[in-house]
Amino acid sequence: MKQPSPSEAALFEAIDQSRMLERTQDWARINSGTGNIAGLAAVAEKLAEAFSTLPGEVTLRDPAPVSAIDSEGREVALEHGRHLVLRVRPEAERRFILTGHMDTVYPAEHPFQDLTWLDDDTLNGPGTADMKAGISVILEALTAFETSDAAKVVGYDVMINSDEETGSLSSAALIAELAAKKAAALTYEPSALPDGTLAHARGGSGNYTLVFKGRSAHAGRNPEDGRNALVAAADCVLALKRMQHADLPINPAKIDGGSANNVVPDHAVLRFNIRPNTTEAAEEFTRNIKSLIRTITKEHEVEVTLSGGISRPPKPVDARAARLFDLVKQAGADLGQTIGWQPSGGVCDGNNIAACGVPVVDTMGVRGGRIHSIDEFMIVSSLTERARLSALVLHRLASGAPL
Repeated sequence: MKQPSPSEAALFEAIDQSRMLERTQDWARINSGTGNIAGLAAVAEKLAEAFSTLPGEVTLRDPAPVSAIDSEGREVALEHGRHLVLRVRPEAERRFILTGHMDTVYPAEHPFQDLTWLDDDTLNGPGTADMKAGISVILEALTAFETSDAAKVVGYDVMINSDEETGSLSSAALIAELAAKKAAALTYEPSALPDGTLAHARGGSGNYTLVFKGRSAHAGRNPEDGRNALVAAADCVLALKRMQHADLPINPAKIDGGSANNVVPDHAVLRFNIRPNTTEAAEEFTRNIKSLIRTITKEHEVEVTLSGGISRPPKPVDARAARLFDLVKQAGADLGQTIGWQPSGGVCDGNNIAACGVPVVDTMGVRGGRIHSIDEFMIVSSLTERARLSALVLHRLASGAPL
Protein backbone atom coordinates (compact mmCIF):
# COMPACT_ATOMS: atom_id res chain seq x y z
CA MET A 1 0.00 0.00 0.00
CA LYS A 2 1.19 3.50 -0.80
CA GLN A 3 -0.42 6.86 -0.22
CA PRO A 4 -1.94 8.57 -3.28
CA SER A 5 0.26 11.37 -4.56
CA PRO A 6 -0.79 14.98 -3.84
CA SER A 7 -2.20 15.33 -7.36
CA GLU A 8 -4.15 12.10 -6.89
CA ALA A 9 -5.42 13.06 -3.45
CA ALA A 10 -6.65 16.38 -4.87
CA LEU A 11 -9.09 14.45 -7.06
CA PHE A 12 -11.11 13.37 -4.05
CA GLU A 13 -11.97 16.93 -3.02
CA ALA A 14 -14.49 17.09 -5.87
CA ILE A 15 -16.37 13.93 -4.81
CA ASP A 16 -19.65 14.53 -2.98
CA GLN A 17 -21.57 11.53 -1.67
CA SER A 18 -24.74 13.53 -0.94
CA ARG A 19 -24.86 14.65 -4.57
CA MET A 20 -24.39 11.10 -5.84
CA LEU A 21 -27.09 9.77 -3.52
CA GLU A 22 -29.55 12.47 -4.50
CA ARG A 23 -29.06 11.70 -8.19
CA THR A 24 -29.39 7.97 -7.60
CA GLN A 25 -32.66 8.38 -5.72
CA ASP A 26 -34.04 10.77 -8.34
CA TRP A 27 -33.24 8.38 -11.20
CA ALA A 28 -34.37 5.26 -9.32
CA ARG A 29 -37.80 6.77 -8.63
CA ILE A 30 -38.49 6.75 -12.38
CA ASN A 31 -39.44 3.32 -13.67
CA SER A 32 -37.20 2.48 -16.61
CA GLY A 33 -37.87 -1.16 -17.33
CA THR A 34 -36.45 -2.08 -20.73
CA GLY A 35 -39.95 -2.04 -22.26
CA ASN A 36 -41.07 1.21 -20.62
CA ILE A 37 -40.19 3.58 -23.45
CA ALA A 38 -41.69 6.65 -21.77
CA GLY A 39 -39.82 5.94 -18.55
CA LEU A 40 -36.56 5.40 -20.40
CA ALA A 41 -37.05 8.70 -22.24
CA ALA A 42 -37.59 10.50 -18.93
CA VAL A 43 -34.43 9.01 -17.42
CA ALA A 44 -32.44 9.69 -20.60
CA GLU A 45 -33.34 13.37 -20.50
CA LYS A 46 -32.22 13.61 -16.87
CA LEU A 47 -28.99 11.82 -17.68
CA ALA A 48 -28.34 14.08 -20.67
CA GLU A 49 -28.74 17.14 -18.46
CA ALA A 50 -26.50 15.68 -15.74
CA PHE A 51 -23.69 14.63 -18.09
CA SER A 52 -23.76 17.96 -19.93
CA THR A 53 -21.71 19.39 -17.04
CA LEU A 54 -18.72 17.49 -18.43
CA PRO A 55 -16.77 18.81 -21.43
CA GLY A 56 -17.85 17.27 -24.72
CA GLU A 57 -21.05 16.62 -26.61
CA VAL A 58 -23.99 14.63 -25.24
CA THR A 59 -26.27 12.93 -27.77
CA LEU A 60 -29.16 10.49 -27.56
CA ARG A 61 -28.68 7.84 -30.23
CA ASP A 62 -31.57 5.96 -31.80
CA PRO A 63 -31.69 2.21 -31.14
CA ALA A 64 -30.87 -0.20 -33.93
CA PRO A 65 -33.84 -2.22 -35.26
CA VAL A 66 -34.47 -5.44 -33.32
CA SER A 67 -37.06 -8.15 -33.89
CA ALA A 68 -38.22 -11.23 -32.02
CA ILE A 69 -40.36 -14.30 -32.64
CA ASP A 70 -43.83 -14.25 -31.07
CA SER A 71 -45.74 -17.25 -29.72
CA GLU A 72 -47.18 -17.94 -33.18
CA GLY A 73 -43.74 -18.06 -34.78
CA ARG A 74 -44.06 -14.64 -36.43
CA GLU A 75 -41.29 -12.07 -36.52
CA VAL A 76 -42.27 -8.86 -34.73
CA ALA A 77 -40.42 -5.60 -34.19
CA LEU A 78 -39.29 -4.69 -30.67
CA GLU A 79 -39.24 -1.10 -29.46
CA HIS A 80 -36.29 0.25 -27.47
CA GLY A 81 -35.31 3.54 -25.89
CA ARG A 82 -32.51 5.80 -27.04
CA HIS A 83 -28.93 5.43 -25.82
CA LEU A 84 -26.90 8.25 -24.28
CA VAL A 85 -23.42 8.99 -25.61
CA LEU A 86 -20.94 11.56 -24.30
CA ARG A 87 -17.76 12.11 -26.28
CA VAL A 88 -14.94 14.07 -24.67
CA ARG A 89 -11.78 15.07 -26.56
CA PRO A 90 -12.37 12.68 -29.47
CA GLU A 91 -9.15 13.91 -31.08
CA ALA A 92 -6.98 12.58 -28.23
CA GLU A 93 -4.60 9.77 -29.10
CA ARG A 94 -5.24 7.82 -25.87
CA ARG A 95 -8.92 7.29 -25.09
CA PHE A 96 -11.09 5.23 -22.76
CA ILE A 97 -14.72 4.13 -22.63
CA LEU A 98 -17.00 4.02 -19.59
CA THR A 99 -20.36 2.29 -19.89
CA GLY A 100 -23.54 1.75 -17.94
CA HIS A 101 -27.23 1.10 -18.55
CA MET A 102 -30.35 3.05 -17.66
CA ASP A 103 -32.82 0.18 -17.99
CA THR A 104 -33.93 -2.14 -15.20
CA VAL A 105 -35.65 -5.53 -15.09
CA TYR A 106 -38.77 -4.06 -13.45
CA PRO A 107 -41.59 -3.19 -15.91
CA ALA A 108 -43.95 -0.28 -15.33
CA GLU A 109 -46.60 -2.56 -13.82
CA HIS A 110 -44.19 -4.28 -11.41
CA PRO A 111 -45.07 -3.75 -7.73
CA PHE A 112 -41.46 -2.91 -6.82
CA GLN A 113 -41.33 0.85 -7.42
CA ASP A 114 -40.39 2.49 -4.12
CA LEU A 115 -37.21 3.28 -2.20
CA THR A 116 -36.86 2.05 1.38
CA TRP A 117 -34.06 2.67 3.87
CA LEU A 118 -33.10 -0.63 5.50
CA ASP A 119 -30.57 1.10 7.77
CA ASP A 120 -28.45 4.25 7.69
CA ASP A 121 -26.17 2.82 4.99
CA THR A 122 -28.44 0.49 3.01
CA LEU A 123 -31.04 1.62 0.48
CA ASN A 124 -33.50 -0.84 -1.05
CA GLY A 125 -35.03 0.13 -4.38
CA PRO A 126 -35.44 -0.80 -8.05
CA GLY A 127 -32.29 -0.17 -10.04
CA THR A 128 -30.40 1.30 -7.10
CA ALA A 129 -27.43 -1.08 -7.31
CA ASP A 130 -28.16 -2.23 -10.86
CA MET A 131 -27.28 0.34 -11.87
CA LYS A 132 -28.41 3.92 -11.38
CA ALA A 133 -25.94 4.34 -8.54
CA GLY A 134 -23.26 3.10 -10.95
CA ILE A 135 -24.20 5.81 -13.44
CA SER A 136 -23.93 8.39 -10.64
CA VAL A 137 -20.45 7.04 -9.84
CA ILE A 138 -19.41 7.46 -13.49
CA LEU A 139 -20.44 11.11 -13.48
CA GLU A 140 -18.83 11.86 -10.12
CA ALA A 141 -15.56 10.11 -10.99
CA LEU A 142 -15.30 11.93 -14.31
CA THR A 143 -16.12 15.26 -12.65
CA ALA A 144 -13.24 14.67 -10.24
CA PHE A 145 -10.95 13.41 -13.01
CA GLU A 146 -11.55 16.58 -15.04
CA THR A 147 -10.00 18.67 -12.25
CA SER A 148 -6.59 17.12 -12.98
CA ASP A 149 -4.07 18.14 -15.60
CA ALA A 150 -3.75 14.48 -16.61
CA ALA A 151 -7.28 14.51 -17.97
CA LYS A 152 -6.46 17.12 -20.58
CA VAL A 153 -4.20 14.82 -22.59
CA VAL A 154 -6.66 11.92 -22.94
CA GLY A 155 -10.24 11.52 -24.10
CA TYR A 156 -13.12 9.22 -23.32
CA ASP A 157 -16.59 8.16 -24.37
CA VAL A 158 -19.46 7.43 -22.02
CA MET A 159 -22.25 5.16 -23.25
CA ILE A 160 -25.40 4.56 -21.20
CA ASN A 161 -27.68 2.17 -23.09
CA SER A 162 -31.36 1.41 -22.67
CA ASP A 163 -31.39 -2.36 -23.29
CA GLU A 164 -28.57 -4.03 -21.36
CA GLU A 165 -30.97 -6.12 -19.30
CA THR A 166 -32.31 -7.82 -22.43
CA GLY A 167 -28.95 -8.38 -24.13
CA SER A 168 -28.03 -4.99 -25.65
CA LEU A 169 -29.35 -6.06 -29.04
CA SER A 170 -30.28 -2.52 -30.09
CA SER A 171 -26.99 -1.08 -28.80
CA ALA A 172 -24.47 -3.80 -29.72
CA ALA A 173 -23.30 -2.00 -32.85
CA LEU A 174 -22.97 1.25 -30.89
CA ILE A 175 -20.88 -0.47 -28.22
CA ALA A 176 -18.58 -1.91 -30.89
CA GLU A 177 -18.31 1.49 -32.60
CA LEU A 178 -17.36 3.31 -29.41
CA ALA A 179 -15.10 0.58 -28.01
CA ALA A 180 -12.93 0.43 -31.13
CA LYS A 181 -9.31 1.41 -30.47
CA LYS A 182 -9.88 2.33 -26.84
CA ALA A 183 -6.96 1.83 -24.45
CA ALA A 184 -9.17 0.52 -21.65
CA ALA A 185 -12.79 0.25 -20.54
CA LEU A 186 -14.66 0.48 -17.24
CA THR A 187 -18.23 -0.75 -16.90
CA TYR A 188 -20.36 0.05 -13.87
CA GLU A 189 -22.30 -3.06 -13.04
CA PRO A 190 -22.53 -3.53 -9.26
CA SER A 191 -19.83 -5.52 -7.53
CA ALA A 192 -20.09 -9.28 -7.81
CA LEU A 193 -20.44 -9.54 -4.02
CA PRO A 194 -21.48 -6.99 -1.38
CA ASP A 195 -17.86 -6.85 -0.14
CA GLY A 196 -16.77 -5.24 -3.41
CA THR A 197 -15.42 -8.33 -5.19
CA LEU A 198 -15.12 -7.80 -8.94
CA ALA A 199 -16.32 -10.16 -11.66
CA HIS A 200 -13.29 -11.55 -13.53
CA ALA A 201 -13.69 -13.92 -16.50
CA ARG A 202 -17.24 -14.37 -17.76
CA GLY A 203 -18.93 -16.98 -19.91
CA GLY A 204 -20.99 -15.94 -22.90
CA SER A 205 -24.71 -16.02 -23.58
CA GLY A 206 -26.91 -16.72 -26.56
CA ASN A 207 -30.68 -16.71 -26.91
CA TYR A 208 -32.33 -18.79 -29.62
CA THR A 209 -35.79 -19.54 -30.95
CA LEU A 210 -36.77 -22.62 -32.95
CA VAL A 211 -40.07 -22.54 -34.86
CA PHE A 212 -41.58 -25.92 -35.78
CA LYS A 213 -44.20 -26.21 -38.53
CA GLY A 214 -45.97 -29.54 -38.77
CA ARG A 215 -49.34 -30.59 -40.16
CA SER A 216 -52.65 -30.61 -38.32
CA ALA A 217 -55.04 -33.58 -38.35
CA HIS A 218 -57.86 -35.03 -36.27
CA ALA A 219 -56.35 -36.75 -33.23
CA GLY A 220 -58.91 -39.57 -33.37
CA ARG A 221 -59.84 -40.09 -37.03
CA ASN A 222 -56.53 -39.71 -38.85
CA PRO A 223 -53.66 -38.80 -36.51
CA GLU A 224 -51.24 -40.56 -38.86
CA ASP A 225 -51.81 -37.77 -41.39
CA GLY A 226 -50.59 -35.15 -38.90
CA ARG A 227 -47.08 -34.07 -38.11
CA ASN A 228 -46.92 -33.12 -34.45
CA ALA A 229 -44.88 -29.96 -34.02
CA LEU A 230 -45.15 -30.12 -30.24
CA VAL A 231 -43.60 -33.59 -30.12
CA ALA A 232 -40.81 -32.42 -32.42
CA ALA A 233 -40.13 -29.49 -30.09
CA ALA A 234 -40.09 -31.79 -27.05
CA ASP A 235 -37.67 -34.16 -28.77
CA CYS A 236 -35.48 -31.19 -29.56
CA VAL A 237 -35.46 -30.14 -25.89
CA LEU A 238 -34.13 -33.55 -24.86
CA ALA A 239 -31.53 -33.47 -27.62
CA LEU A 240 -30.38 -30.01 -26.54
CA LYS A 241 -29.85 -31.23 -22.99
CA ARG A 242 -27.77 -34.12 -24.34
CA MET A 243 -25.57 -31.55 -26.10
CA GLN A 244 -24.84 -29.84 -22.80
CA HIS A 245 -21.46 -30.18 -21.07
CA ALA A 246 -19.37 -28.29 -18.52
CA ASP A 247 -18.36 -25.55 -20.96
CA LEU A 248 -21.80 -25.33 -22.59
CA PRO A 249 -24.77 -25.09 -20.22
CA ILE A 250 -28.06 -25.14 -22.19
CA ASN A 251 -31.38 -24.05 -20.72
CA PRO A 252 -34.56 -24.86 -22.68
CA ALA A 253 -36.83 -22.16 -21.26
CA LYS A 254 -40.25 -22.21 -22.88
CA ILE A 255 -42.43 -23.97 -25.48
CA ASP A 256 -45.43 -22.22 -27.03
CA GLY A 257 -47.85 -24.08 -29.26
CA GLY A 258 -50.44 -26.77 -29.36
CA SER A 259 -54.16 -26.66 -29.98
CA ALA A 260 -57.33 -28.42 -28.83
CA ASN A 261 -56.93 -31.90 -27.39
CA ASN A 262 -58.44 -33.48 -30.50
CA VAL A 263 -56.09 -31.74 -32.96
CA VAL A 264 -52.55 -32.77 -33.87
CA PRO A 265 -50.67 -29.48 -33.28
CA ASP A 266 -49.10 -28.03 -36.37
CA HIS A 267 -46.90 -25.39 -34.74
CA ALA A 268 -44.61 -24.92 -31.75
CA VAL A 269 -42.05 -22.34 -30.68
CA LEU A 270 -39.11 -23.36 -28.49
CA ARG A 271 -36.94 -20.78 -26.73
CA PHE A 272 -33.62 -21.62 -25.11
CA ASN A 273 -30.45 -20.06 -23.80
CA ILE A 274 -26.85 -21.23 -23.98
CA ARG A 275 -23.92 -20.14 -21.79
CA PRO A 276 -20.67 -21.04 -23.57
CA ASN A 277 -17.64 -20.64 -21.34
CA THR A 278 -15.23 -20.61 -24.28
CA THR A 279 -15.20 -19.53 -27.90
CA GLU A 280 -14.61 -23.16 -28.86
CA ALA A 281 -17.78 -24.23 -27.06
CA ALA A 282 -19.76 -21.54 -28.89
CA GLU A 283 -18.42 -22.69 -32.24
CA GLU A 284 -19.15 -26.31 -31.36
CA PHE A 285 -22.76 -25.41 -30.60
CA THR A 286 -23.16 -23.61 -33.93
CA ARG A 287 -22.10 -26.77 -35.74
CA ASN A 288 -24.19 -29.12 -33.65
CA ILE A 289 -27.43 -27.16 -33.74
CA LYS A 290 -27.40 -27.30 -37.54
CA SER A 291 -27.00 -31.06 -37.40
CA LEU A 292 -29.77 -31.36 -34.82
CA ILE A 293 -32.18 -29.36 -36.97
CA ARG A 294 -31.52 -31.66 -39.91
CA THR A 295 -32.21 -34.69 -37.72
CA ILE A 296 -35.45 -33.29 -36.25
CA THR A 297 -36.64 -32.23 -39.70
CA LYS A 298 -36.08 -35.71 -41.09
CA GLU A 299 -37.38 -37.78 -38.18
CA HIS A 300 -40.54 -35.74 -37.51
CA GLU A 301 -41.17 -34.50 -41.06
CA VAL A 302 -41.57 -30.91 -39.90
CA GLU A 303 -40.06 -27.61 -40.96
CA VAL A 304 -37.68 -26.08 -38.42
CA THR A 305 -36.49 -22.47 -38.51
CA LEU A 306 -33.75 -21.14 -36.22
CA SER A 307 -33.36 -17.51 -35.13
CA GLY A 308 -31.23 -15.76 -32.54
CA GLY A 309 -27.57 -16.11 -31.70
CA ILE A 310 -24.83 -15.28 -29.24
CA SER A 311 -25.28 -11.71 -28.05
CA ARG A 312 -22.58 -11.88 -25.38
CA PRO A 313 -19.33 -13.60 -26.44
CA PRO A 314 -17.31 -15.33 -23.72
CA LYS A 315 -15.00 -12.93 -21.87
CA PRO A 316 -11.66 -14.50 -20.97
CA VAL A 317 -9.07 -12.39 -19.13
CA ASP A 318 -6.02 -11.89 -21.34
CA ALA A 319 -2.70 -10.31 -20.34
CA ARG A 320 -3.84 -6.71 -20.91
CA ALA A 321 -7.07 -7.25 -19.00
CA ALA A 322 -5.09 -8.85 -16.16
CA ARG A 323 -2.90 -5.74 -15.96
CA LEU A 324 -6.01 -3.54 -15.79
CA PHE A 325 -7.38 -5.69 -12.97
CA ASP A 326 -4.03 -5.35 -11.17
CA LEU A 327 -4.13 -1.57 -11.63
CA VAL A 328 -7.61 -1.43 -10.11
CA LYS A 329 -6.57 -3.70 -7.24
CA GLN A 330 -3.52 -1.56 -6.48
CA ALA A 331 -5.54 1.66 -6.63
CA GLY A 332 -8.01 0.11 -4.23
CA ALA A 333 -5.25 -0.95 -1.86
CA ASP A 334 -3.81 2.58 -1.90
CA LEU A 335 -7.26 3.80 -0.84
CA GLY A 336 -7.55 1.22 1.92
CA GLN A 337 -9.98 -0.91 -0.10
CA THR A 338 -9.37 -4.66 -0.38
CA ILE A 339 -10.45 -5.74 -3.85
CA GLY A 340 -10.58 -9.32 -5.04
CA TRP A 341 -12.22 -10.97 -8.02
CA GLN A 342 -13.89 -14.18 -9.08
CA PRO A 343 -15.28 -15.72 -12.29
CA SER A 344 -18.93 -15.02 -13.05
CA GLY A 345 -21.61 -16.93 -14.91
CA GLY A 346 -23.44 -13.67 -15.55
CA VAL A 347 -22.96 -11.54 -18.64
CA CYS A 348 -22.98 -7.81 -19.37
CA ASP A 349 -21.72 -5.22 -21.83
CA GLY A 350 -18.20 -6.03 -20.66
CA ASN A 351 -18.47 -9.20 -22.75
CA ASN A 352 -19.14 -7.12 -25.86
CA ILE A 353 -16.31 -4.70 -25.10
CA ALA A 354 -13.78 -7.49 -24.48
CA ALA A 355 -14.77 -9.03 -27.83
CA CYS A 356 -13.47 -5.80 -29.43
CA GLY A 357 -10.01 -6.51 -27.99
CA VAL A 358 -10.27 -3.87 -25.27
CA PRO A 359 -9.26 -4.66 -21.65
CA VAL A 360 -12.24 -4.10 -19.36
CA VAL A 361 -13.19 -4.27 -15.70
CA ASP A 362 -16.96 -4.49 -15.68
CA THR A 363 -18.04 -4.35 -12.03
CA MET A 364 -16.85 -0.87 -11.06
CA GLY A 365 -20.27 0.11 -9.72
CA VAL A 366 -21.42 0.26 -6.12
CA ARG A 367 -21.46 -2.49 -3.56
CA GLY A 368 -24.90 -4.02 -3.13
CA GLY A 369 -26.78 -7.20 -3.78
CA ARG A 370 -29.92 -9.20 -4.48
CA ILE A 371 -30.27 -7.51 -7.86
CA HIS A 372 -33.18 -8.47 -10.12
CA SER A 373 -35.38 -8.98 -7.06
CA ILE A 374 -37.57 -6.88 -4.80
CA ASP A 375 -34.78 -7.12 -2.22
CA GLU A 376 -32.25 -5.25 -4.39
CA PHE A 377 -30.11 -2.93 -2.29
CA MET A 378 -27.11 -0.64 -2.51
CA ILE A 379 -24.58 0.25 0.20
CA VAL A 380 -24.59 4.04 0.24
CA SER A 381 -21.06 4.55 1.54
CA SER A 382 -19.77 2.65 -1.49
CA LEU A 383 -20.76 5.60 -3.69
CA THR A 384 -17.74 7.49 -2.38
CA GLU A 385 -15.55 4.38 -2.31
CA ARG A 386 -16.18 3.58 -5.95
CA ALA A 387 -16.03 7.17 -7.18
CA ARG A 388 -12.63 7.61 -5.52
CA LEU A 389 -11.47 4.29 -6.97
CA SER A 390 -12.55 5.20 -10.50
CA ALA A 391 -11.07 8.70 -10.34
CA LEU A 392 -7.73 7.26 -9.22
CA VAL A 393 -7.76 4.51 -11.86
CA LEU A 394 -8.56 7.04 -14.60
CA HIS A 395 -5.81 9.37 -13.37
CA ARG A 396 -3.24 6.59 -13.44
CA LEU A 397 -4.37 5.40 -16.86
CA ALA A 398 -4.12 8.96 -18.16
CA SER A 399 -0.67 9.30 -16.60
CA GLY A 400 0.57 6.40 -18.73
CA ALA A 401 0.04 3.27 -16.67
CA PRO A 402 0.89 0.43 -19.11
CA LEU A 403 -1.65 -2.18 -20.18
